[in-house]
Amino acid sequence: MNIPAFITGTVVIIFFSWIYSIKHRRFHGIPRFFAFESIYILLLLNIRLWFSNPFSLLQVFSWILLCLSAYAGLAGFLHLKNQGEAQNSFENTTKLVTSGIYSYIRHPLYTSLVLLGTGIVLKDPVPYKLLLGAVNIAAIWLTALTEEKEMIDRFGNDYRKYMQATKMFVPFII
Repeated sequence: MNIPAFITGTVVIIFFSWIYSIKHRRFHGIPRFFAFESIYILLLLNIRLWFSNPFSLLQVFSWILLCLSAYAGLAGFLHLKNQGEAQNSFENTTKLVTSGIYSYIRHPLYTSLVLLGTGIVLKDPVPYKLLLGAVNIAAIWLTALTEEKEMIDRFGNDYRKYMQATKMFVPFII
């Protein structure tokens, strides 16, 4: 692994975690740091294998997950930005967004990160990379649970009703 790239990327992830979440007492940024960090480490470990054996079943499935990740992330970001009436940053919304992709799942941006991490793991699914993928999923789960408490504090019963009407990550399932 490229150590200077690892250190630089980690510093950037810490900086953005501080600026966009923790500084504003949005503590979901703490477990989210571990999600971003695990994805970044997986990317550094797998970058040389990104296009090797492109038509193998694992590679095809990996690319499907990466494309789904891009869709969920882009759709979630744009809808939240356009509908959330944000203050300071796109995720600090003043309006509860329940339409678009948010009418099916509460956390499309976190779903995107799970799909991204899993897609990267499948580039070379050896045990220690599978463990990093599990760290990513656990960190995203903790991030979502922490953020849901913050959203209940912000939006109250409206968010509780929204939680009953939608799933966290996968429509109609989870």
